[in-house]
Amino acid sequence: MSVSADRTSPTRILVIEDNQRIAHFVRKGFTTAGYAVDVCRDGASGLRALRAVPPQLVVLDLGLPDLDGMEVLATVRSEGHAMPIVVLTARGEIPDRVAGFESGADDYMTKPFAFAELLARVRARLREEPRGEPDELVNGDLRLNLRTRRVRTPDLGERELSNREYTLLERLMLHPDETHSREDLLRAVWGIDFDPQSNVVDVYVRYLRLKIGAHRIETVRGDGYRMAEPISV
Repeated sequence: MSVSADRTSPTRILVIEDNQRIAHFVRKGFTTAGYAVDVCRDGASGLRALRAVPPQLVVLDLGLPDLDGMEVLATVRSEGHAMPIVVLTARGEIPDRVAGFESGADDYMTKPFAFAELLARVRARLREEPRGEPDELVNGDLRLNLRTRRVRTPDLGERELSNREYTLLERLMLHPDETHSREDLLRAVWGIDFDPQSNVVDVYVRYLRLKIGAHRIETVRGDGYRMAEPISV
């Protein structure tokens, strides 16, 4: 039986994860974000599901009970499947990361993890698919590359961003005319509820300003932050 998706069908994500608690947590988060989610608990069933109905993206654990995740990754690529694959694993050493990317991973996250960061990375990878969506966000002379996760300005050049800096800037640039409260940014970027004692948003805005120029993020006193009026290019 063949399955076809129309434009109204939600994006499908296949999660291959043997830890039941993590699998449930990730499924719930992606479902809440509007994705259709399938979960497989081992490599063999994950490969069968992927071959039957290829998803738009795969989240793959490496420590599976049957096939090693690296073997699953290599098999998927050898069969010609090109969907983005985000590795989610406890293996955080540099050789493991290198092996993952060399085997065909598009992104690599280590456990423990914040779901907000995983969601941001998944969204970035899905934007890389050929759907007519841009590879970068542009605000005047500020350019955020969604593939390399680097930011460029004419005066400061190209700068690398940390994961939190990237997610925060992406959030601001996706809705440049909106004022984003600290509460909203904490929830969207860090995945935590508002803590009136926390200054983490202010700290990371300061980090971003050092990399893109202080004048490009505007403080709205008492309300939060927004992108400043863009410089004409």
